[in-house]
Amino acid sequence: MSANSAPGFKKHPEHRIQAKPAGVSVRVTFNGEVIADSRDAIRLDESKYAPVYYLPRKDVKMERLTRTTHSTHCPFKGDASYYTLSSGGRTVANAVWSYEEPYDEMSVIKERLAFYPDKVDSISAAQE
Repeated sequence: MSANSAPGFKKHPEHRIQAKPAGVSVRVTFNGEVIADSRDAIRLDESKYAPVYYLPRKDVKMERLTRTTHSTHCPFKGDASYYTLSSGGRTVANAVWSYEEPYDEMSVIKERLAFYPDKVDSISAAQE
């Protein structure tokens, strides 16, 4: 067991998380603007939750994000930091999150960004 192993899996071995390349193009729009567009997304499927796409920062308009002081902890993924999203005069706090130093089991999502579907206009995934 490594020094950065997720404690959640030891306590809840039945909990399943699968992270793999999405294999689709993922686009996020907010206030009518394309905020993110990626062919390199990771799709994370987790027990009891809807799938989440994690996008590399290079494919996100980072100038539209402002880091907040909000944070949360997941015993399976680690500590999440949050970002406010702004575009064209519209602002939504904590609309985006990232695991900057996730547990080893979730290292594939390190430094990637995910968006709350109810805080953006759309998150679309389409075959190329």
